[in-house]
Amino acid sequence: MNISDRIQSLRKTKGISQEQLADELGVSRQAVSKWESGQSMPDIEKIILMSEYFKITTDYLLKGIDLPKDTTEKKPSAAIFAAMGTAINFIGLILAIMIWKEKQTSSAVATGFIVMAIGCMIFVIGMIIGENDSKKISIKYFLLINTWILLLMPISCIFNFVDGKVGGFYWSYTPLPKLGNSLKTYGLCWMLYFVLGAVINVCIIKVSRKKKR
Repeated sequence: MNISDRIQSLRKTKGISQEQLADELGVSRQAVSKWESGQSMPDIEKIILMSEYFKITTDYLLKGIDLPKDTTEKKPSAAIFAAMGTAINFIGLILAIMIWKEKQTSSAVATGFIVMAIGCMIFVIGMIIGENDSKKISIKYFLLINTWILLLMPISCIFNFVDGKVGGFYWSYTPLPKLGNSLKTYGLCWMLYFVLGAVINVCIIKVSRKKKR
């Protein structure tokens, strides 16, 4: 077994993709693919990073000797906490909408925010106690998805407040934009939601790509 075989074996044993390993080492997926196929060799800096990441010695990676057993306690996957947090945040939004439709009170929004706060807390706990391997990808996709979930109620509340004050009619905090003063301002609220959500998502993707370099 040569170094290319050992890199591939270590990666598969850890259960990660070439792209995930590339993210951890700050290289492209193609670079990892070339290492594993024997087309090129990682430089000494990457060998040291891999030895730290896989918790092995550089001697094992280079020569195939001295592979210590991993006696560390396995941590829970950060991705599980991210998925749980996302699900709870979505439930919070749906719950707020259902309560509003039934009772027509601002308590619907308060309930939604409380549930979403719990969802975000679960995500943060996962990022603290979860394994490092899945943290980067978990943070990225949690932010991409939850941008749309978490933005809707705050934008709706602000819109309803401003629209009510400008139009001079009764307003209340609602989980969704309320058709009040005019169809134009109602449409403006939804446009703001989609534009702001898209801008935030683009920024998240750009930051993620910069970290890969």
